Amino acid sequence: MPGATSIESVSVLLADNEPSFAELAAEMLGRVDETLDVTTVTTAAAALSTVEERDVDCVVSDYDMPGMTGLELLEAVRERDENLPFVLFTGKGSEEIASEAIAAGVTGYLQKKSGREQYTLLANQIRNAVGQYRAETELRQSEQRYERTLTGLHETTRDLMRAGTKHEIYRALVETAGDILDVPIVATYRFEPTAAALEHVASTPGTADTLDPDRTYEQGDGHVWETFSGGELSYVPDVSTGPAPADDRRRQSEVLVPLGSHGLLVTGSEVRDGFDETMIELIQILAANTEAALDRAEREQLLREHDRRLTRKNEELTRLDHTNELVRDITQGIAQATTRAEIETTVCERLAASDRYLAAWLAPRREPWSPSAWAGIDETYADQIRADGADAPEVDLVTAALDQEHVRVVANVLDEPTWDPRRTTTLTHGFQTVLAVPLTGRERRYGAVVVHATAADAVTERERDVLGELGEVIGHAIRSAERTRAMVTDERIEIELDCGDDHLLFNRLRSALDRPIQLEGIFQRTSGLRTCFVRVPADLPPDESDRLADEFTAIDDVSIVSAGEDSTLLDVTVAATPFLETLVEYDTQVVNAATTDSRTTVTLVLPSQIDTRSLVEAIQAGYPDTELVARREHRTETAPDHRPQQVTEHLTEKQLEALHSAHYSGFFEWPRESTGENLAETLDISPPTFHYHLRAAQRKIVDRVLDDRPRR
Repeated sequence: MPGATSIESVSVLLADNEPSFAELAAEMLGRVDETLDVTTVTTAAAALSTVEERDVDCVVSDYDMPGMTGLELLEAVRERDENLPFVLFTGKGSEEIASEAIAAGVTGYLQKKSGREQYTLLANQIRNAVGQYRAETELRQSEQRYERTLTGLHETTRDLMRAGTKHEIYRALVETAGDILDVPIVATYRFEPTAAALEHVASTPGTADTLDPDRTYEQGDGHVWETFSGGELSYVPDVSTGPAPADDRRRQSEVLVPLGSHGLLVTGSEVRDGFDETMIELIQILAANTEAALDRAEREQLLREHDRRLTRKNEELTRLDHTNELVRDITQGIAQATTRAEIETTVCERLAASDRYLAAWLAPRREPWSPSAWAGIDETYADQIRADGADAPEVDLVTAALDQEHVRVVANVLDEPTWDPRRTTTLTHGFQTVLAVPLTGRERRYGAVVVHATAADAVTERERDVLGELGEVIGHAIRSAERTRAMVTDERIEIELDCGDDHLLFNRLRSALDRPIQLEGIFQRTSGLRTCFVRVPADLPPDESDRLADEFTAIDDVSIVSAGEDSTLLDVTVAATPFLETLVEYDTQVVNAATTDSRTTVTLVLPSQIDTRSLVEAIQAGYPDTELVARREHRTETAPDHRPQQVTEHLTEKQLEALHSAHYSGFFEWPRESTGENLAETLDISPPTFHYHLRAAQRKIVDRVLDDRPRR
């Protein structure tokens, strides 16, 4: 151990020009101290040669010798080893020689005398000098080892700081502790916050033979966890009497050092008390350097992740900006289009012309395998879609998009088994991502735009949202174009439906009243409610209207408008029902509705451009027991200026409400079937207000029909 002064065997070189005295002195020193191994020479030259050839712990020399004095020999020895003990043992005892010897740096000075005591004194001087020499030598060597180790640790620190990942740092820590510090047992554990446990990362080969690499230390798990959670170094000189038994049987003593919040370093020795203060300090230095390296790696990892996130966000924002510009371009284009065909063509052409997408085509709702418009693909590809029919892989994509009213994406057609038959074609055309954007407007579904992109997974979530909003804009544009066309054309389609579904309001009224009913007309109130004028046989009990309002959740109010000899006219104010909402979405009007037994026959009029099948399917979705009985097309001969839309377009909502109410209630019949007071009560206004709105509406209509005077 450092600082030890015990001497087991001492090699002594004794130089004296008197051979007999040299032999005597050697024999006497051996008798005084058996640990002294004395070699004699009679010249200084022989002494120097011996010092150079073999290890000598101490030189004892006479002063007077031929060719070189004892002090000159000292100077020569010092040139080879400035710290080697040198005792001047001389017969000349003058103060001048003693002073000169001390000045020259002799370790000891002793004057020759007679008697045994002088050898005892000489042996003591030799033993003390060698003990001090060895202690100083060991200290110097220890310091040199410490410096070399520190240098190695500093070099390792550079390696740690250059390590790219935490695992590389843990690996370098283990190798450094094993190679540079020469610690036989080394293991590192990293803290996993999710599992709240210390998990084994790396260990030296010798450690791995006895230490279970799958061992983890969970919260509160013994001395290892306590040391990590406490954040302070722990030295256990004897694990057999320590706070916890070692899981490695070879480990007799151990030093545990937390690595901050990152984990723990475990070092062990195969002997008890196997770590001195210097080694513990070096282990601490290594652990501190490792912790700094782990902190640096963690910061760099966070910075890299932050940079990656920023890069992704910038890329997403760039793509989103391009998509927004494209959306604005498409929106401006469809705003100038006047027909549905123009809208579909504009959308496909501008999508295909953008840098983001390769091609686009329009999949109709009824037959999604039959493109109605396309751009970026040739007719051969469109014909292949038609040839595949309902088995085309695009059909499932379009159907899902329409059913969910959400953009659906195939991120990579190469990974989709359903696209196997089309894989060669898609690769030939150069696209991998396919998405379907549903076109919806006010609950109407007009099909979907199928868009192709070149790279795999080329569409981000935010981009999908923007495209989804674009689909709604396109849907509303198509709806607006169809409504505009319906306003300027006289072509109409009349269909007759037979519905026996119990959920239909008319069938429920028929069942509740136990008598047939006839719908005279429906109009929407300014409050959002709808008023249905329903005619029933005259024998309706007076309290039936109150009962209906209480019994039906969908009915807001029921009142008797008029009670004649043959029939009673009821005002049934209802909230929105699926049937009525569907008619509004398809711009469809109810011409007539009559119930017989438990079924209702409904006659509807819809614009010619409305898909009759889609309307019927939409009604059947809410009322399955519905059948299409008849379909008729007809064209009216009304003059352009006298179309209903042009005649009533200048009426206010209140005026139109009063006009509808008067018309459907028989107010204009003679004799009148309803009175202004009854209708005012139905509309929840005063009679003068009702008459004011009705007369204003009549005046505007007459002005519109008869001349072009300004209208108020």
